[in-house]
Amino acid sequence: MLFDTHLHLIYPKKLTYPWLADFDALNKPSRFEDYTRQAKRLGIGGCFHMEVDVAPDLIKDETALVDELSQAPGSLMKGAISSCRPEADDFPAFLEWAKEQPTIKGFRRVLHVVPDDVSQSVTFRDNVKRLSGTGLTFDLCALPPQLPLMAELVDHCPDVQFVLDHCGVPAIAAGEMTPWKEHITALAERPNVIAKISGVIAYADQESWSLEDIRPWVEVTSNAFGPDRLVWGSDSPVCNLGGGLETWVAVTRALTADWSKADRDALYHGTAYRIWRL
Repeated sequence: MLFDTHLHLIYPKKLTYPWLADFDALNKPSRFEDYTRQAKRLGIGGCFHMEVDVAPDLIKDETALVDELSQAPGSLMKGAISSCRPEADDFPAFLEWAKEQPTIKGFRRVLHVVPDDVSQSVTFRDNVKRLSGTGLTFDLCALPPQLPLMAELVDHCPDVQFVLDHCGVPAIAAGEMTPWKEHITALAERPNVIAKISGVIAYADQESWSLEDIRPWVEVTSNAFGPDRLVWGSDSPVCNLGGGLETWVAVTRALTADWSKADRDALYHGTAYRIWRL
């Protein structure tokens, strides 16, 4: 079974997503019941909700929605990676609140939508460091040129568990392996980082990509981190840009067909179970 560490849900009637106004392809509802129907057919046995950059004053409401979805009998929803603002002075109070919410398993602040100096500030880095010893993770979502900045953040917080989203968001359609490969390799040298093999079909040429176009990027990431430091995610519904959830699951299984069962199990669910103590 697959454990999906990266599911986005969009409920425009319940929450506000300011950034979606500029993304027509994604600016539509993406409901849990529809995902669940697909997931059960595809062998996905559980999932985390990944924050969708709601309006900042609705971050707690997004968590409440995920918590409600997780309470339904037989729900696949096992937790939430919450949005956060480590650059804000009130982050410590927010963290104290979050630690009392069993639904929250970690945090993410998308960093390719803000100036680079946000993640370089003392406030940001010290606030992320507050996750040390909490068991709460921090997802790194940044573009390849920003990966050295992510390494600096990781070095500042050696006792925080980081998760690199989407193989480091490589420019697959453009074929820009350099310097992405070097940055990925450098991040993998830091033992408190794991990588997420998630939805990279969205970064390929949407009209003509093939399995072999995707393979090198997944192989570089998996070879750098090793199977015990990889987790899987769908990045649904963003993966629809490259073919959809069914396509991404098929790609995943094809790319790992020659892996040992132990290595497949680690990627598919084992590492996630261990990191988040599921």
